[in-house]
Amino acid sequence: MSNKITLEELESYLWGSAVLLRTHIDAGAYKQYIFPLLFFKRLSDVYDEECEAILKENDGDEEALLWEENHLFMIPEGAHWKDVRAKTENIGAALVDAFYKIQSANSEKLQGIFGDAAWTNKNRLPDRLLKDLIEHFSTKTLSISNCPEDELGQGYEYLIKQFADDSGHTAQEFYTNRTVVHLMTKLLKPKSQETIYDPTCGSAGMLISCIAALKDSKQEWRNVKLYGQEINQLTSSIGKMNLFLHGIKDFFIVNDDTLKSPAFLENGELKKFNVILANPPYSIKQWDRASFESDKYGRNFLGTPPQGRADFAFFQHILKSLDKENGRCAILFPHGILFRNEEEEMRTKLVQSDLVECVIGIGKNLFFNSPMEACIVICRTRKEKDRVGKVLFIDAREEVTRKNTQSYLEDHHIDKIVSAYEGYKELDGFSAIASIDEIQKNHSKLSIALYVRCVNQKENEETIEVKDQIDEWITSMNTYHQGVDEIMSLLEESVNEI
Repeated sequence: MSNKITLEELESYLWGSAVLLRTHIDAGAYKQYIFPLLFFKRLSDVYDEECEAILKENDGDEEALLWEENHLFMIPEGAHWKDVRAKTENIGAALVDAFYKIQSANSEKLQGIFGDAAWTNKNRLPDRLLKDLIEHFSTKTLSISNCPEDELGQGYEYLIKQFADDSGHTAQEFYTNRTVVHLMTKLLKPKSQETIYDPTCGSAGMLISCIAALKDSKQEWRNVKLYGQEINQLTSSIGKMNLFLHGIKDFFIVNDDTLKSPAFLENGELKKFNVILANPPYSIKQWDRASFESDKYGRNFLGTPPQGRADFAFFQHILKSLDKENGRCAILFPHGILFRNEEEEMRTKLVQSDLVECVIGIGKNLFFNSPMEACIVICRTRKEKDRVGKVLFIDAREEVTRKNTQSYLEDHHIDKIVSAYEGYKELDGFSAIASIDEIQKNHSKLSIALYVRCVNQKENEETIEVKDQIDEWITSMNTYHQGVDEIMSLLEESVNEI
């Protein structure tokens, strides 16, 4: 019988820990305490699982447990979950000590993984509360066999859904629908020995998906190098944890602002990557536009985006980071980037560069807590000969399954989209190919409805402008709601200070 923890069980598990924190911790800070405990329990359980496997492989020889080369990571003596669980007083100090020992023993990959929450503040976290939390987390075994894939990322998504997020960001910036990630991975087909990068990596789901794809296709994956940058400290910790506990050793995750301080440089320039997957934050307005206007890395080669929409800043960062010989990227964007008038000049230069290979429209409700439609833009630094000077448009908005409140892509949806992309063929009402000249005649708009004709072409043409306006309105509303969230967060901080 399988002991695998279902998503519902994981959500209930996390909710139970949050309930214990009520009246002690502000809801916006729950994650600072819940996730370090979750990490600690996960590490201890995975370590125990690994030890069982080592003993089995070595006929019960316990000396084999002392060999570091047999372990993915080390849990030092006295720093295991069971050691802290045995404490009845000064539990916060015991947690801090265990965290320090684990991070020190695995400094290359786990430094900073537990954050900097005030565990020893007994007014906020009395021993009784910490003991209750530890006993609650002890009710499940978080081994790899019980909790595979990107479960911690899904847990983070759930916490964002349930509690106010004090960072001013939205869930889709940290966690992307897994089925959409699988589609993007299949479109790019990562290969052995390649470098793979996600400049806004969230919980590292896209990077993990690439490794999973290599494993599924029986390709060597241990020689693939993964790189990611994430502005949110806790989320970057989740990303590190996910990669680390999937047995991936060759990864580099940096906690910093990609636009302000790109982490990966070579000889004073942006490092180049073979594969880039990304779901940049949508239309953020709080970014350093002035610095980008004179960007020392040349990331403004298409122009400087407006202050209220940084989408093209992330776009240019990604394009500038592509390997010149075989670089390819798949980026998730709001539809507005395809047609907004304020970005027409940049979009014109983008079209003229002939980097865009394909634009795919995907269905509604594929993003947590947002009904908006999105698109995937695929770019290549070196297109196949028969694709030069052309862009493939795919209208896959109907390729989606909705069940209860969830929307997702099934395998047959993904296969249909990938088939159309790989075949680079036109299918009535689903895909079409347009030349750069044709696109420029449409003011360089990349709106899918302009090129993918339905059976009733006249009716389709009449709805294009309306659809663009609706997409623009949805994007504006998302920006508006983000602004409201930021104002409410500031007001709450002011009230707390009073």
